[in-house]
Order: sequence, then structure tokens, then C-alpha cells
Amino acid sequence: MTAFKEGDPTTLSRLYGRSQGKPLRARQQGLVDTLLPRIAVPTEGPVTAAGLFGDGADGDRPLHFEIGFGGGEHLAYRADLLPDHGFIGAEPYLNGVAQALTHIEDDRLANVRLHHGDALGVLERIPDGALTMVYLLHPDPWPKARHAKRRMMNDGPLQMIAAKLKPGGEFRFGTDHAVYLRHALMVMQRHTDAFEWVAEGPADWQNRPSGWCETRYEHKARTVFGHEVWYFRFRRR
Repeated sequence: MTAFKEGDPTTLSRLYGRSQGKPLRARQQGLVDTLLPRIAVPTEGPVTAAGLFGDGADGDRPLHFEIGFGGGEHLAYRADLLPDHGFIGAEPYLNGVAQALTHIEDDRLANVRLHHGDALGVLERIPDGALTMVYLLHPDPWPKARHAKRRMMNDGPLQMIAAKLKPGGEFRFGTDHAVYLRHALMVMQRHTDAFEWVAEGPADWQNRPSGWCETRYEHKARTVFGHEVWYFRFRRR
């Protein structure tokens, strides 16, 4: 496994903010009690396609990882679009996990595994070079300067993402927050040895790429708050 410098924000100590909001509805609570234990990422040991998906899931199965999947719309959309791929989603907010479970049950998605908690503890246990794609869509911006170290777009997490992606693998990042955007691009400039920005012009980051669905959060950002949304694709060198 890849080693990181002491003090890098790459462990479960990164978990900030609340973990639950309003009480779950009866169906959601039932799914948390029954479905989540069946599809939860194991708490110990390497996280591999074979270990997660059983017989027939060998090292050739493409593996995707979504950091902070919110309500799970994008995760479910991608899993339905690519049924032969394996998807791992991590989300610390229980209400989001419950909503994702409804998508998984309703769409009968057998290729998704969830982790209720911080993403980096799971990501660290994935073998280096095992991931085809990593998604970070609309992460918490932590806009105050004193909270900048809490942002997922920082050197330690990016080093880990780079290590887990296979050569040619893709890291997708989206945000509607201008402060976070500037911070993220500044950090990415320090990692050009690991990532190539897949863009030829402004249209590439101003328009949602193919296969990237609009989530409820993004729709609200556009229609309620009037925010511009930016989309980025970075290829692992």
C-alpha cells in the first residue's frame, strides 16, 4: 500500500461535520438495517473487485470509486450504465446512504458496494493501480481559509487517488463553488506529473461530459442559487 507523510489528511480523522439530518423514513431505515449490511464494504483487509463481488469478479473487472456520493444519483446512474463494472461509494451522511440504498433496490443494482463513513480509509485499502475511475462531485467547499486543510482536494488525498488509479484511469471532479474551484486548480497544478487535464478549451469544463448525469445537488445549485457549474476530467499519466 502507498505510504504518506505524517500529518497528511488521509485517514478517518478527516471526517468532519454532521453525520445525520432528519429522521429516516420507515423504508429507508429498513434498507439501512437489512440491505446495507449485505452490500457494505468490509471493514478490514484489501478492497478488491474479487473480494467485493465474488465469483466471476476477477482482476479484469473495472472498478470505480465515488468519494461522497450525496444521495447516490450519480453512483446509481453509472452503475446502471456499466453493469459489468464494479462501483464503490463512500458517504459519511446517513441520510445520503439511505437514499442511495433506495436507488440500488429500485434499480436492482448488483454491482454497487457502499461504505457509510469517510472515503479515504477505504481508498487506502484498495491496491495501487486497481481503479479505472474516481469521482469527486460537489465536495463540501469548506470556504473559510482556516478550514482549507479539510478540503478533499488537497495534496494527501490527491496523492492517494493518483496511486490507486491505473495508468490511463480517470479522475472526475465537479464543483459550483468559485473559491473551491480556485483552490482545486491550484492544488492540481502541483500534480501535473501524475495527472493530465483532459480539455481542449472552455467548453470542456463548462459543459457536463457524456456519462455524467445531473444530480439533485447540481440542479439546485443551478436553478435555486444560480451558480455556474464546472466539470473536470484528469487522466492518470
